[in-house]
Amino acid sequence: MKLQLDRSFSSELQSLVAAATARLSASHAVERLWAREHRLWKQDPTDITNRLGWLTIIEYMQDRTEELQAFATLVKKRGIRDVVLLGMGGSSSGAEVLRASFGSRRGFPCLWVLDSTVPGRVRQVTRAIDPARSLFILASKSGGTIEVISLFAYFWELVHQTPGHQGGEQFLAITDPGTELEKLAAEHQFWRIFTNPPDIGGRYSVLSYFGLVPAALMGIDMRRLLTRATVTAQACRIQPPLGQNPGTDLDATMASLAQAGRNKITLIASPQITTFGLWAEQLLAESTGKEGTGLIPVANEPIVSPTAYGTDRLFIYLRLKGDQNRQLDRHIAGLARQGHPILTLTLQDRYDLAAEFLRWEVATAVAGHLLRIHPFDQPNVQESKDNTARVLETIQSTGHLPKQTTATAAQAAAQLKRQCRLGAYVAILAYTTPSSKMEQAIRSLRRALVSHHHVTTTACYGPRYLHSTGQLHKGGPRSGLFLQLVDRMIPDLRIPGKPFTFRTLAQAQAAGDIQALQTHEQQTIILPLGKNAIATLQALTKSLTPQAPARRSTTASTGSGRGRKK
Repeated sequence: MKLQLDRSFSSELQSLVAAATARLSASHAVERLWAREHRLWKQDPTDITNRLGWLTIIEYMQDRTEELQAFATLVKKRGIRDVVLLGMGGSSSGAEVLRASFGSRRGFPCLWVLDSTVPGRVRQVTRAIDPARSLFILASKSGGTIEVISLFAYFWELVHQTPGHQGGEQFLAITDPGTELEKLAAEHQFWRIFTNPPDIGGRYSVLSYFGLVPAALMGIDMRRLLTRATVTAQACRIQPPLGQNPGTDLDATMASLAQAGRNKITLIASPQITTFGLWAEQLLAESTGKEGTGLIPVANEPIVSPTAYGTDRLFIYLRLKGDQNRQLDRHIAGLARQGHPILTLTLQDRYDLAAEFLRWEVATAVAGHLLRIHPFDQPNVQESKDNTARVLETIQSTGHLPKQTTATAAQAAAQLKRQCRLGAYVAILAYTTPSSKMEQAIRSLRRALVSHHHVTTTACYGPRYLHSTGQLHKGGPRSGLFLQLVDRMIPDLRIPGKPFTFRTLAQAQAAGDIQALQTHEQQTIILPLGKNAIATLQALTKSLTPQAPARRSTTASTGSGRGRKK
């Protein structure tokens, strides 16, 4: 099945894409990609030659589909009601797309993806499950992710305090060979350890065990999913010209327009597949956001008038056939009339998500060649981790967080108004518990910023974004303004065996990231949300929304009021 791609571009932008495609053809980029030639990107092979396993992972996993489906059947027979995936970044984002897009088949357990240290979110998942009838997946490529290890300590104790539990038989691990997580899993007698091929980076791992173990447990058809990816992989081996290779077509479009100033890759997706943007967000941001350049992904931004957007955008519409697309179709038509460049990717059904995963991985990798950056490393991610460790030490020795400059809602609004400029983007970094009211409040804030101040907006929950867009924030273009929203995180939850709580860990991660951003001379605002988080956000949004002038009364406007002096 051929992936459909349609462009609505001006002739000028179309010529830029054609020129980029010609450069890819002249440099034999496709041939060199599949030959795993590291010089396609850099002379130094470090973190390149050992990061290209995603190119052949489909064949590897096809040989394991029966094993995964048999295991899923066994989980189902054991009466497992819930599967809780404990992971961060690439170890969990692909599974979240599949969870939200497919859901669980009848009779299969419900999947929860927990990628937060905010105590309120941990408590939400705890309340939703029966610990004795749940299966917990620890997913970490490195095997030492602090969030995953902390969440494991919490749920291990919770399970063992629940009557009828089965101990280590309720835990799985997905990790690279030889990691500390693999050792921990063996020591605690986990039910299964899935050892992933080590030559795959986290953000390219969705079609490996990291994405497919959760998918199998939800009852998704593995063979059908991988078949879609296989067909796309074959198409992505075709040498340009334009229109033949779905990966390089997307790559040439994104990279050439970014070099022309349209580096805000704004994803609009049909309702059933909206979470695809969160996966693509990490892939693009962490792969290209370095050396002062990068593609800035924009996911789930509210729809506003086509006239509100600047000239720094490329819109990519992922349209799922048969979904409720009427409103989005109208919006896309309005954008086209306004002259904005639009790329439409059509999915026949949800299983085409596997095809899109592969298409976007190829496109992002080859974009690194056109942008002249290394698409497989993440040189600035470790900074926030190191800062977090130092902040935790400070808290343990002094009893409080390092001193920070915070703002009120009015002060934050004033600073945003001063610093919002053409080509800028505002990154909203929310350390809070997700809820429908919180989502709506953040959407209203984003709508006000785009509609009235004409900037691009992104919104991410912390600490999730530290493992995704965090690299772009520090290493990408110096056009970001970072608004950190910090909840009180009360009540707290303790982490068994640790000298700090979940609240302390989340606060340390927030503070550590601000320090890293400030080291890179980025503009930051810290807004404590206080006792009423929603009210604080509403106050900020109101301050950013121009007030309509008061209407004059009929009496005053006609000049015929009684009692006027003559």
